[in-house]
Amino acid sequence: MRIRDVSLHVEISGDGEPLVLMHGGPGADMYTMQPFRKLADQRQLIFYDHRCNGRSTGAQDSMTWDNLTADADALREELGFERWAVLGHSFGGYVALEYALRFPERLSHLILLDSAGDSFWCRQNAAAIMDRRGFGPEKVELVHRWFNGEFEPNEMLPIFLRIGEAYSYRTGLSFFWQTALEAMHGGWRSKLRPEALIFAGQHLLDGWSVMDRLGEITAPTLVMGGREDFVNPPEHQAQLAAGIPGARLHIVERAGHNPHSEQTDEVMSAVLEFLGLQVPTAASTG
Repeated sequence: MRIRDVSLHVEISGDGEPLVLMHGGPGADMYTMQPFRKLADQRQLIFYDHRCNGRSTGAQDSMTWDNLTADADALREELGFERWAVLGHSFGGYVALEYALRFPERLSHLILLDSAGDSFWCRQNAAAIMDRRGFGPEKVELVHRWFNGEFEPNEMLPIFLRIGEAYSYRTGLSFFWQTALEAMHGGWRSKLRPEALIFAGQHLLDGWSVMDRLGEITAPTLVMGGREDFVNPPEHQAQLAAGIPGARLHIVERAGHNPHSEQTDEVMSAVLEFLGLQVPTAASTG
């Protein structure tokens, strides 16, 4: 869809009130959000790639908070929604927070999944957590480079293959089996954009924080995170929930940075309950 000065890759499915899914990364795309398709029987789901990510277009230096949030709101307007619920995962949660602060009247609900209100957690603290968990110095250094954009585009996939298991509660063969399952269920369609991750690490996330503005958020908010997340750990999820008026906090056990993939049923049930929708029973889900 042509939105403002870019072309956004958009997929829409389901019925009901709208829920927009903001993917993480940067450098990833909507296909990291595949598990949320389970909600299509109760919500109209809007998946899209941020500008400069996935299959969306845009000059790299145009990936600013102003543009990322204005793109989202222009997409809402183009689709004819007065308001919508917004769910952001990881970096998508950063965009969702900025959106909630800039367009408060356009949100019915805000859901933050393994996200953060300050780039300190990924740019500095993530490597420190890796070190404390016993990962070797080479992987610790790779994590620091990863979140600070200190790598070449052709290094993105090799680095992720080295540090990828840190994102998961599962390790070793269990991690690679889970990754294979995700690929089979749509992840194979993902289009990586390393330049977006590099630009964000070097520019967009440098010094970024909204922690002093959380009290301005007016939408009902659910904050969720995996117990074992090394990127935006549970202690920061608690800070987010404490700073946003009336926010709920839900920590997902036996999950890392992607609880929607590792503990899918629990995350979907929490989202449905928060949105005031019916949570399927074991019998109804088979």
